[in-house]
Amino acid sequence: MNSISKKIGLFTTVVSMFWATGCKDFLDESDPSNFTTDSYFTTPAQGRSAVNSIYASLREPLSSGFGGGAWMMTEFATGLAGTDLGQAVNSYFVKDLRNTSDNGYSQTYWAAYYRGIANANLSIEKIPNIPAINPAEAKMLVGEASFLRAFYYFNLVRMFGNIPLVTKPVDLTSEQLKPTAAAAEDVYNLIVEDLKVAEASGLPWADVSGKVSMGAVKSLMSQVYLTMAGFPLQKGATHYALAAEKAGEVIDSKQFKLFASYDDLHNPAKKNVEENIFMIQFRTQILPSNWQVSIIPYNKNISQYSDETGGIYSTADFVKSYDAADLRIKEKQFFYTKFTNETDRTKEVDLGGYFIYKHFDNVAQTSTANSDLNWPVIRYADVLLTYAEAANEATGPSAKVLEAVNAIRTRAQLPALTGLAKDKLREAIWKERWHELCFENITWFDMVRLRKAFNVKTKTFENYVGHKFTYGPTVTERELLFPIPTAEIRNNTNLRQNNGY
Repeated sequence: MNSISKKIGLFTTVVSMFWATGCKDFLDESDPSNFTTDSYFTTPAQGRSAVNSIYASLREPLSSGFGGGAWMMTEFATGLAGTDLGQAVNSYFVKDLRNTSDNGYSQTYWAAYYRGIANANLSIEKIPNIPAINPAEAKMLVGEASFLRAFYYFNLVRMFGNIPLVTKPVDLTSEQLKPTAAAAEDVYNLIVEDLKVAEASGLPWADVSGKVSMGAVKSLMSQVYLTMAGFPLQKGATHYALAAEKAGEVIDSKQFKLFASYDDLHNPAKKNVEENIFMIQFRTQILPSNWQVSIIPYNKNISQYSDETGGIYSTADFVKSYDAADLRIKEKQFFYTKFTNETDRTKEVDLGGYFIYKHFDNVAQTSTANSDLNWPVIRYADVLLTYAEAANEATGPSAKVLEAVNAIRTRAQLPALTGLAKDKLREAIWKERWHELCFENITWFDMVRLRKAFNVKTKTFENYVGHKFTYGPTVTERELLFPIPTAEIRNNTNLRQNNGY
């Protein structure tokens, strides 16, 4: 994906021209130097650049600063995250369960992901008709675009529930300019259809440049089926079996493996390889990753970044819910509590909390202030745990289920699980998901599909609705969804706000 950033500006121009030409023509002549969607999709290279542009929307929610960052929304909704950034009001609204439809985090996700969907719709419709394009190339490009559309819809439907389902390019005369919301099941059906298109497109199993791969497609399929098996659709056993099948295909491909060291989770040299199946791409000096200022403590003078925001960190209660022997809670594995002083690296600073080390760029923090890290979207660890959960639900405990979950535990230097009945193994797998996949925009989605929350004090699972965060607020039914942004309701009167907002 190194060329993506170079192509985004051009495609933005194309899309702008598309919207402008939706109005009635005011000139009889067209300027051949201007692109429209019809004149743009004329060469195979333009098809490639069009698909490249779809990836841009992945990055937008990760932008972070003194106002917080949209990516934090699903983390604060778990009750497992704290913040010292008083001016990031959107964080506190979510964290304290006082959220409203004016929250800018929701607006960022909605706008960015529907922009990605719009670009995907253009590519899916136009690329097959590009003259002289190789049919196999066109099929793979459409497969890529279909995966990305599925990814955006998968996140939107889980966050907001019944949402507009737009599958064709829209101009100012389109009936879908102000669409009504579709039922969640209809959105999931499109997601599955899109992923089947991607699965049949001939994509390679892995792609070191960061583009969509077959490994990413089948991994996402397993996550979608796992979610459909639970709430709100409750498809049950059939979809647990499908989730296990797709995750099993990724495992059996032997194309991916767990990193030997947790350090590799935030090692730029390990982008898009081994455990990292699909990532959001960044590049130092060109498109540097932009969450580093959020995962360092507030003004402790440890970083080369001028902004030390203290935007998000783990609650102490969550870290203490791990087994005391778990390698993941040892210093500078998943979390860090101390770091060296910016002006004198021989001096150590006590940070007063558990900050997130799994996303920490050591080079950027200590020297360049310009990060080269990618953001993980699908890790092989998630595939193993998805397989373990789904297969256990579908057919019960087995050697392969235990092998999958114990691979995670072995790396964490924990004893292997053995001899557990289905119900006990279920909760053991859930617990590994909470502890392994924390702060990767996964846990809240697990809470909602399971309708369960992890009580970090008792180390047991309880109902999500009625679950009390350790710092006070109690989850109600309205927290099963986020509010549809005010601006979207105002601009499209066909939308209806989610209950409780």
